[in-house]
Amino acid sequence: MYAIRDEFPQVAGLRYLNHAAVAPWPRRAVAAVGRFAEQNARHGARDYPLWLQVENSLRERLARLLNAPSSADIALVKNTSEALSFVAFGLDWKPGDQVVISDEEFPSNRVAWEALRPQGVEVLQIGLHGKDPEARLLAACGPRTRLLAISAVQYASGLRLDLERLGHGCRQRGVLFCVDAIQQLGALPFDVQSGQCDFAMADGHKWLLGPEGLGVFYCRSELREQLRLHEYGWHMLEHPGDYQRKDWQVARSARRFECGSPNMLGAMALEASLSLLEEVGMEDVGRAVQERTQWLLEGLAGLPGLSLHSPRNPARRAGIVTFSLAGWNNQALYDRLRREQVICAQRGGGIRLSPHFYSEGRIIEETLLLLHRLAAA
Repeated sequence: MYAIRDEFPQVAGLRYLNHAAVAPWPRRAVAAVGRFAEQNARHGARDYPLWLQVENSLRERLARLLNAPSSADIALVKNTSEALSFVAFGLDWKPGDQVVISDEEFPSNRVAWEALRPQGVEVLQIGLHGKDPEARLLAACGPRTRLLAISAVQYASGLRLDLERLGHGCRQRGVLFCVDAIQQLGALPFDVQSGQCDFAMADGHKWLLGPEGLGVFYCRSELREQLRLHEYGWHMLEHPGDYQRKDWQVARSARRFECGSPNMLGAMALEASLSLLEEVGMEDVGRAVQERTQWLLEGLAGLPGLSLHSPRNPARRAGIVTFSLAGWNNQALYDRLRREQVICAQRGGGIRLSPHFYSEGRIIEETLLLLHRLAAA
């Protein structure tokens, strides 16, 4: 395989700090897709059984990445929004039930729950400000609360929550715990068992270094049959290859959430990308992400007019650093950074930078030097 420094052959001058949005693929993912396309062109579906082996390998890698009890707990979904909708419209709600979320959620983890209002479900949005956001969230879970839905890491501020504490608190209160893991999975270690997650989901195109259009949905095995299904097809059956079978039943595994043909092209890419994360090891990946985040924070600290919108405490952050500068309109600063080939995003009232484990020190230093020049102008 390629050396880590060769996995991301980005063009000269590009400073890519946007993994919290859409990440570049590693070279091995590009190669996997190329091989798949070539095989398809030459042989069609002759080797479909081999393709299924890659899909099975992907499920196993995802199960290890989430520390799920089994790959049977893993569904391959289109995206995080689809998985959230499986939960939101799968549970049997009653008028007066409550869902607790934060007031900083990405729209996907808000709209799915607000769409339940016609069923009489109330959505409580809780502020995360202060020293103890977990206490605020758990205090909002009253006798009518059915589910707490929270992002492991907030997309704009980068605030990371204590999932073990939240999961334990939900279990004590008889509240279901649903975690949008998209801004942590692939950046830092993530564990559905220690976090006592009932549901967890993420897309593959951010910190997992994979393509858009393919994500993961973890559903605790005891809860799978409690989610009412709204999509049906051949792939989600217990015997998906027995096309003449009349007495069908849905799969006992999480494949029950996959109604039709799999995204085999995406599976080829994501399986290859996850092999890189496994080779490096998530402990080392997380350590490197934290080091680069700290590097950015220390470099930004000396900027005149800096407003930092992200936590400084390592226990409260993952790979996101969001800031604004006095005297600079955010749109103007973003446009200037883009012209200088700093690939970032506008989020949370500022500029969001998000390095990954492989981001070179040169990129971070050049970005900081540029920001110091702009702040002094």
